[in-house]
Amino acid sequence: MSQLFSPYSLKDVTLRNRVAVSPMCQYSSEDGFPNDWHLVHLGSRAVGGAGLVIVEATAVSPEGRISPADSGIWLDDHVPEFAKITRFLKQHGAVAGLQIAHAGRKASARRPWEGDDHIPNDAGGWQTIAPSAVAFGGNLPKVPTEMSLAEIARIQTAFVDAAKRALAAGFEWLELHFAHGYLAHEFYSPLANFRTDAYGGSFENRTRFLRETFDAVRAVWPERLPLTVRLCVTDWLPGGITVEESIELVKQLKSAGMDLLDVSHGFVTPDISQVPWGPGFMIPITGRIRRETSIPTAAGWMITEAHQAEAALVEENADLVLLARELLRDPYWPYHAALALGDERGHTLLPPQYARAARPR
Repeated sequence: MSQLFSPYSLKDVTLRNRVAVSPMCQYSSEDGFPNDWHLVHLGSRAVGGAGLVIVEATAVSPEGRISPADSGIWLDDHVPEFAKITRFLKQHGAVAGLQIAHAGRKASARRPWEGDDHIPNDAGGWQTIAPSAVAFGGNLPKVPTEMSLAEIARIQTAFVDAAKRALAAGFEWLELHFAHGYLAHEFYSPLANFRTDAYGGSFENRTRFLRETFDAVRAVWPERLPLTVRLCVTDWLPGGITVEESIELVKQLKSAGMDLLDVSHGFVTPDISQVPWGPGFMIPITGRIRRETSIPTAAGWMITEAHQAEAALVEENADLVLLARELLRDPYWPYHAALALGDERGHTLLPPQYARAARPR
């Protein structure tokens, strides 16, 4: 029996296995509303056997979208459309999770297949905001407006309101997006934050936005349900975030009530030349953080093979395995992985409509 297909409980939520669908932007919404694409895209991963399905980065405010086609949850009217998705995911055995986010200076961009560059304000784009009035660079040259203290408070309130709507929509797992060069990561990283007030400079000040936002959401998100964070733990660049200081931040967030860490990296600048790309390259760092903080962790990035995923769990580097591109290539990866590991529980992952035909004769 494999660890990958053993149940996993966190707070009052139990996943049927340790395979989680990483939040993946689909750039297919209109005015933030999910639609049939999202229902089929996410639903097929639940039908395919994943234990946890996390909906893509979902903006807490209109200007927090990466692109005009991003998912959003800044309106009460968004709730019923998300509720259709959470109901389907639950009906097919998966726990429904949501990642809430604000894109900061990387907002107002075209969809990846349309150029992935900034949209001018006079062509459907909008003015971006960030900790400092410094552009991301590369194909995202727009200079953001430096956020005032009132603006910071407004966005933190937007995260709180988004969490309340997520609960109303039936989500049982909430993730705060503090990664990938988006707003919270911009506050955390010295490569993007040049403020001289209480939100910039020292480690304590640079992490203030993250800690305050987490605390505000923790106050409204039920204690019985997991509240997690996706955190970039290294920028891979001189002068940027280090794993060592991220371990300190993780300890603080754990003390504040964080239930699990989704470990990620990079993308606060266009320079990714120092990223050590390779199969499972974030697994060792994830394991180190898990050991030094005693926080449950989720490992992702270039995990594609069943035995690779199983090893991450057996070697105690992670509690969950997050898959993205591999689940796009194969929505039934959990079933196929169970077969590869010789775990008979794989046959229970498929719905009865499929199971009889899928079982080897």
